[in-house]
Amino acid sequence: MRMRPTLSWTPTEDLPPGTTDLEPVADALSAGGVLVLSGAGISTESGIPDYRGEGGSLSRHTPMTYQDFVSGAQARRRYWARSHLGWRTFGRARPNAGHRVVAALGRHGSLLGVITQNVDGLHQAAGSEGVVELHGSLERVVCLSCGVFSPRRELARRLEEANAGFEPVAAGINPDGDADLTDEQVGDFRVVPCSHCGGILKPDVVFFGEAVPPRRVEHCRELVRDATSLLVLGSSLTVMSGLRFVRQAAQAGKPVLIVNRDPTRGDQHALTRVALPLGAALTTVADRLNVPVDGRAPA
Repeated sequence: MRMRPTLSWTPTEDLPPGTTDLEPVADALSAGGVLVLSGAGISTESGIPDYRGEGGSLSRHTPMTYQDFVSGAQARRRYWARSHLGWRTFGRARPNAGHRVVAALGRHGSLLGVITQNVDGLHQAAGSEGVVELHGSLERVVCLSCGVFSPRRELARRLEEANAGFEPVAAGINPDGDADLTDEQVGDFRVVPCSHCGGILKPDVVFFGEAVPPRRVEHCRELVRDATSLLVLGSSLTVMSGLRFVRQAAQAGKPVLIVNRDPTRGDQHALTRVALPLGAALTTVADRLNVPVDGRAPA
């Protein structure tokens, strides 16, 4: 069963205002057993825009849906041309302070685990271990016919060979690694098939309108059950794939803490929402807890 895409959310009730008080976040991390749920907002300081914040990509870009991707060859040509160009920029992104602090908190023993809605691999690049990639990863490609997985870098090489001279200038890059290109820029971009069976290749990510694999969802639910609190970092919680874990934690009486500059769909379930830039906020928390980040002694 595939979910209907939810691209936007408008508050229907008065939500508690955001705060700048980081004490509840520091207290939760000091107690340990915290489960992190991160969204696109944690990667904006790495140069990857989010979907819905100020200047978010949804204002100019409609993400690819699963239904569009499987609808025909032209849709896949458009996707792979845009994604191939986006991959060149996306692959150069580096972890920022927020990612590095999360990794440091994991090493310090404050975290039970990390669930990320992002597909950029930056948590792992920063040193976090055992990250659950809720929506998959752009680092992998899967064949829809034979099910074989292969590295994205291998596909990138094949696409480069098949499209020599493909050098359009994109208007922007989006959180899913998709570049903004016109149909004229896409042109007659050549899509390559699976090298094993000749089938259709798809990035190993959950497109809008596609369901998260049930086993992955259940694993995340187990983490929520085992956690002492849930810390949401940089997610608007617009899509149910992440919001359900906030609701689960709240129903179990576990504190939900959110660090996000804008209101979220989960605010009504949260003990607090800290409306501060993520990198600075998490660095401040690490300093308060005397947690060294990347070998840097706390201030």
